[in-house]
Amino acid sequence: MITTVLMIEKPLVAADTEMVTTLHGEETVSFVVLLQPRGDQDRLLRALDDVALGELEQVVREADEPEGGEAVGPAEQALELSLKHLRDAGCEAVGQIIEDHPLDVLKSVAEQTRADEVIVLTAPHLVEEFFHRDWASRARHKVGVPVLKLFAHNEE
Repeated sequence: MITTVLMIEKPLVAADTEMVTTLHGEETVSFVVLLQPRGDQDRLLRALDDVALGELEQVVREADEPEGGEAVGPAEQALELSLKHLRDAGCEAVGQIIEDHPLDVLKSVAEQTRADEVIVLTAPHLVEEFFHRDWASRARHKVGVPVLKLFAHNEE
């Protein structure tokens, strides 16, 4: 069995679930899902990413998204939905919300579970990626297993 730590920012949609559950063919995969609620400190970076990607209407809606403490409830629902999708696909799946120091938690979880790999499934973050400050780039220097970065789908 392959153990994968899966870092996500939003709930998995069907295409995401299929993508991560079929990477290893017929081998059984066990997932440990880590989800970080939206933080208000990331608002500027998200707005810059939206502009860079030409999604100008999304820039205006950024202020409507729950952040910080208000984002924990929606994050818990997103995590439960994602775990359900993975389990429905025949995988073992557990998860947790990570509010502080996500890369430290990632390293700890990877060590505790003896993970075979880490998958970081995010939307494109052009500014952070350019400076190699995105989760995947930083995780490659922190954990002792391969880190795969995949881009999440927007809708079902």
